[in-house]
Amino acid sequence: MEEKHQKRRTNHVIIVTSDAVDANVRQFKIRTWVLGLIVIVLFAAFGALLGFLFYEERIWQAAIDKSNQQLRAMTELANENAKVKTQMEARELELKEQIQNLENEVQVLSATLNEKIENEKKLTEEIESISLPTGFPINGSATDVVTEGVDRPVAKITATPGTMVVATAKGTVIDVKDDVLYGHNVWVDHGNGYVTIYRNQGDPFVKIGDEVYQGTTIFMIEPIGTSVGYQIMHDGSYVNPLDVIEIKG
Repeated sequence: MEEKHQKRRTNHVIIVTSDAVDANVRQFKIRTWVLGLIVIVLFAAFGALLGFLFYEERIWQAAIDKSNQQLRAMTELANENAKVKTQMEARELELKEQIQNLENEVQVLSATLNEKIENEKKLTEEIESISLPTGFPINGSATDVVTEGVDRPVAKITATPGTMVVATAKGTVIDVKDDVLYGHNVWVDHGNGYVTIYRNQGDPFVKIGDEVYQGTTIFMIEPIGTSVGYQIMHDGSYVNPLDVIEIKG
């Protein structure tokens, strides 16, 4: 018979022991192909672990880089916000100063305006006063003053020859005509509802349209007519002249 050759099987033995005195020794037989497979699996696992660690490192590095970028962006944004806040605070302060300056100017203008209004009021009152017939109708002393008439009261004034009959306030001559009792009369409109009438024998020194002021000569009293008739109308009605005249002295 032909001798049959059989392939020798090689086995690897793994001995597991312990330092203990009574420890048992265990032996495990592992075939070569199984050991190779284990080694391959271990190398594959180790490679996979290294790959995972390398890939994970890249992932972490990318995450860290992204976090750093976000941190830088947030820092830049915070700096920009702080810059904008500083600019807005400076602008707000500037606007407050401008408002304060405007308020000060308004106060000055208000005071100036009030002063102007007060001055205008005084001027208006002064203008009104110079048109109010409160003056005495002659420029000298009267020897006699009496009031005659009820419906149309007239102040009859007697003075020495050479005394001037004068306008009692600012106004405009609206009429000059003959007078049955006194010779002539002159009418002056003062523009405020008052009209004054001057009556005397002398020749008038004014004509219609002339502007007169308190003290402007209307007549000169002559020896033949020393009486002066003086009347005042207010809003079309006659009033007692002595109630309006401010007699001084």
